[in-house]
Amino acid sequence: MLPKDSRLKTISDKKSGSNPLFPVFLKLNDLHTVLIGAGNVGLEKLTAILHNSPEAKVTVIALAILPDVHLLASAYQGVKIIQKSFSDGDLNNADVVIAATNDSELNNFIRQSAHDRKLLINVADKPELCDFYLGSIVQKGDLKIAISTNGKSPTMAKRLKEVLNESLPNELDTTLQQMSELRNSLSGDFAYKVRKLNEVTSVLVEPTRPAKKNLIWLIWGAIILAIIVAVTALWFNEPAFKTFALTIKPEFYYFLGAGFVFALIDGAIGMSYGVTTTSFSLQMGIPPAAASMGVHLSEIMSNGIAGWMHYRMGNINWKLFKMLLVPGIIGAVSGAYLLSSLEHYSQYTKPFVSLYTLILGIVILSKAFKTGVKKSSDKIKRIGLLGLGGGFIDAVGGGGWGSIVLSTLIAGGRHPRFSLGTVKLSRFFIALMSSITFIAMLNSKHWEAVAGLVIGSAISSPIAAKISNKISAKAIMVAVGVIVILISIKSIVAFLGKVL
Repeated sequence: MLPKDSRLKTISDKKSGSNPLFPVFLKLNDLHTVLIGAGNVGLEKLTAILHNSPEAKVTVIALAILPDVHLLASAYQGVKIIQKSFSDGDLNNADVVIAATNDSELNNFIRQSAHDRKLLINVADKPELCDFYLGSIVQKGDLKIAISTNGKSPTMAKRLKEVLNESLPNELDTTLQQMSELRNSLSGDFAYKVRKLNEVTSVLVEPTRPAKKNLIWLIWGAIILAIIVAVTALWFNEPAFKTFALTIKPEFYYFLGAGFVFALIDGAIGMSYGVTTTSFSLQMGIPPAAASMGVHLSEIMSNGIAGWMHYRMGNINWKLFKMLLVPGIIGAVSGAYLLSSLEHYSQYTKPFVSLYTLILGIVILSKAFKTGVKKSSDKIKRIGLLGLGGGFIDAVGGGGWGSIVLSTLIAGGRHPRFSLGTVKLSRFFIALMSSITFIAMLNSKHWEAVAGLVIGSAISSPIAAKISNKISAKAIMVAVGVIVILISIKSIVAFLGKVL
C-alpha cells in the first residue's frame, strides 16, 4: 500500500492535465462481445481480441464479410458470424460492443443503442465516440502491458509496443512463475507477505548495483593493462616496432581500411570480423598465428567500446556473462599457445586455418538464406563448454567467437539483443587474454598489419550500429560469405599447387 503522502501526491497529479483514462483488464472469456463490421478494421479488432483472449465469446455482425474473417473465426469456437444488417435488438445480450464500420450514421446509431442499455462501446478511429480504447499490447507469457496515448496517436502506441517487445526479455515470464510459487509458499499475515515480496523484488529497481560497479572497474583495469602490456612489449622488446613508428609502409593502410570495413560488417550482423580479417590476412601473406594476434589485438579496443555501449543500453545478461567468461578465457589462451607453438610450421597450418574459414564462410552464407532461426524449446545449458570451445577455436582460427557462441545462444532460445551484448562484452576479455599470450609467444614482424587493424576497427566501432540500421543484413551476410569462401579456396588451391 502507498504511504499517505504518496496517495495525496498521486491524487494531486490530476491537476497536471495527464491522461485521465483508468486502465482495466477484462475477462472476455466470461463476457459476450458484439463486433459490428467485418472489413479490414473489423478483422483487425477481431484479431486483437482473439490474440489476447482465445476463448472469448464474440458475435460478428455485418452484411459484407471478408474471407479472412471467416478463416480466422473458423479457428475459434467462441466466434459466431451473422451476415445481416445491424438492428437495435442485436445488443440485447451484449456485455461489450465494438463498432468497426465505415458508416458514420450507423456508428452513431450503434453507440446510442449501446448507451440505452448502459453498455460500454468502442468505435474504431473515432476517439470522441469511445467509452474505452483498445490499446497496443505487449505480452511476455503471463505479463501483459497495455499502452494508451489517450487516443492521440495509435501509431505511437504501436511503436512503443515494438520497442518494449524487443527490450523486455522472454525470461520475465520465468521470473513471474517463480514469484507466484514464492508467494504461494509464504505463510503469515498480509503485511508480512507484502514486505517479503518487496525485499525479493527490490533488486529490480535498485539505482546502483555494486556488482556492476565492480565490473566497470574490472573493464577499465583490463583496458589499462592491455595498453601497458602492448606498449611495453612493442616498444622495449621489438625494435621492429620502433622502425614502424618512423616509417609507415603501405601495408598499414591496406589493413586500416580492411579493419574499418570488417568491423562495420561485424557491427551489422554480430559476427564475421574474425573470419573475414583472418582470411584477408592469410591472403596478404601473414602467418596464421600473427594473423590471429592481429585480430585479437584489434578486437580489444573495438569490443571494449562495443561492450561498454551495450552495457549502457542494458543489453548484458550478467549471469550468462559469468558462465561464458572463465571457460572462454581458458579456451582462448590454450588455443593461442598451441597456434604460437606451431608458428615455425605456418606453411602447413595455414591451409587448415583456411579450411576452417571456408567452413565458416559456408555457414554464414547458409544463414543469409534462412527465412528464420529455428529456436529450440529448451535453452542451451552447457554454457561453459560452449565458451571453452568457442574461445579455443577463435584463437586457433583467428575468429569464430561470434559465429559459434552467438549463433548457438540465439538458436538455443536466448534473446538476440542480450546475447549480442553479452558476447561482445565477453569478447573483450577473450581478445585481451589471447593477445597477451600471442605477444609473449611470438616475435612478429607484421606490426603494420596489426596497427592498421587496431586503428581501423576502433574508428569503426562507434558508428557501426548506426550504419547497420541502414544496410540489409542479408546482403551483408551474402557478401561476407562469398568473399570468405573465395579467399579461403584460393589459399587452399595455392597450397595444393605448391605440394603437387
